Amino acid sequence: MRLLMNRLLWLGVVLAGGLGVGALAAAEEPPEPPARPYRPVGAPADPKVDIRWNRYYDYAETTEILQRLVETHPDRARLESLGQSHQGRELWLLTVTSFEKGDDRHKPALWMDGGIHGNEIQATEVCLYAAWYLLELYGQNPRITALVDERTFYILPMMNPDGRDAHMHAPNTTHAPRGGMTPHDADRDGLFDEDGYDDLDGDGHITQMRIRDPDGRHKPHPDYPDLMIPAGPDEPGEYRLLGWEGYDRDGDGRINEDPPGSYDMNRDFAWNWQPPYVQRGARRYPFAHPETRAVADFVMDRPNIAAAHTLHNTGGMFLRGPGTRDTGYEAEDVRVLDALGERGEAMIPGYRYLVLIDDLYEVHGGEIDWFYFMQGVYTFTIELFTPYNYFHERPEGWRGRPEEQHRFSEHLLFGDGLVPWREVDHPQFGRIEVGGLKKTWGRQPPSFMLEEECHRNAAFALYHAEQMPQVAVRSVETQALPGGLTEVTAVVANTRMTPTRTAIDLEHGITTPDVVRIEGEGFEVIAGMWSEEPFFRQPREQPRRPREMRVDRIEGMTAVYVRWIVAGEGPFAVVVESVKGGRARHEVERE
Repeated sequence: MRLLMNRLLWLGVVLAGGLGVGALAAAEEPPEPPARPYRPVGAPADPKVDIRWNRYYDYAETTEILQRLVETHPDRARLESLGQSHQGRELWLLTVTSFEKGDDRHKPALWMDGGIHGNEIQATEVCLYAAWYLLELYGQNPRITALVDERTFYILPMMNPDGRDAHMHAPNTTHAPRGGMTPHDADRDGLFDEDGYDDLDGDGHITQMRIRDPDGRHKPHPDYPDLMIPAGPDEPGEYRLLGWEGYDRDGDGRINEDPPGSYDMNRDFAWNWQPPYVQRGARRYPFAHPETRAVADFVMDRPNIAAAHTLHNTGGMFLRGPGTRDTGYEAEDVRVLDALGERGEAMIPGYRYLVLIDDLYEVHGGEIDWFYFMQGVYTFTIELFTPYNYFHERPEGWRGRPEEQHRFSEHLLFGDGLVPWREVDHPQFGRIEVGGLKKTWGRQPPSFMLEEECHRNAAFALYHAEQMPQVAVRSVETQALPGGLTEVTAVVANTRMTPTRTAIDLEHGITTPDVVRIEGEGFEVIAGMWSEEPFFRQPREQPRRPREMRVDRIEGMTAVYVRWIVAGEGPFAVVVESVKGGRARHEVERE
């Protein structure tokens, strides 16, 4: 009790003095925390170039986005045109790297292209997103910053801008046009592009035509009546399907047999190219198109390209070559591609790592094999978007079943994926009906799925870029020898998964060997050798020009050991230069 009275007495004294109730109330409130933009995980804080990723951009809009990225990030982005398409559109190539941290040609580079097929439009958005993400996250995310500092990204969002704009703005099916817009005589009647699609109802979509016919072999689906399915073998049909919207313009009895874009730029590359009678879609000779020729010229002038992603749709696939049965990939390279592909499967649910010739179809003159066999580059063709995304169920077939598309359209798109059947007048068939899937649905993600598709595929490309070779001089040791000589041993490492040269590169000498050089004045190199293990039990001596040791390649996540016998004082430096693995330097001071 006495203790409690003493405390009350003390409190009364304090309140009667300078620290009264008013003084306590006047004490300063803690300062408000500074306002900061809310940054969701994985997104840039307050992006300088604000872009919506739930929509598609045509050629003019894509050009404007690329220009904004370069204007906003001039130290890390440059835009150039590789040439012009058949219709005169620029082939925009964006280079992303920290130019302050070195020349783009001296860093390991990843090539990324989209839109070689005009109707495969989301490839452009994935390319744009990858560039935007690298530039906007620079300085905010350490791994992204390191990628932009240490790597180069050559990004071509639209290899076929003519075909892509035609798909977006002209009436088409979801599958057309696949090629560019160079006139082409697909039916070999001496006329060019004379019998294409006709938008009979003027809605901008080319859908199916049908007529009621008890002798037809199709009927409406019992659950999705807009979907036509084959009638059973023991039941009568209700409709006859007449093909895509169109009519016979040239009087040859056929419809839509010579539409614009009826060739395939991805059959135009100079590896195992075959003429049109062997490979459908090919034209007169390899690189017959201005677009593919421009790509080849640029790529062949950049031997530092160590990885390539060519983006297509659809089916959710990471495809590696070969594309034909008469060629094969080196086993060592397959192991690397396997490791990358398995990581891709884990990063993008529903995607599968497959072999083009075994799991899809044969492709002569394909970009994927040209990059691998002729440029020595680890390459994936990626088929964007998978029907697994509909309901997170493994689809039947690489495009899924039509029932899944209709069910998805009904429940998640509220019917917006379809054109309801309606009657129109046909100049040759009379009164018919047209309807079915819109051109904007089937091969392309709907708006709310597009951003995820962009991010996951960009993330896989950045993972591949991280695993491109990266050389480093890990250590340099010296040891005095009799007669005033010194033994200098350098450990030169490749710190990433992929070797500095592919096995196919090594076999055919596509690029030059890696070089490990000892530099400086005041000393003479007497001898030089290198080994794949530190004990030099089977060294490879280089009698000529031993200052500059030529190393075949450095395997992934390992090192080579380079040794010189030198006479003289030094000091000196050890430099490693790899065409696809970058450069590194280590200064050494003699004691």
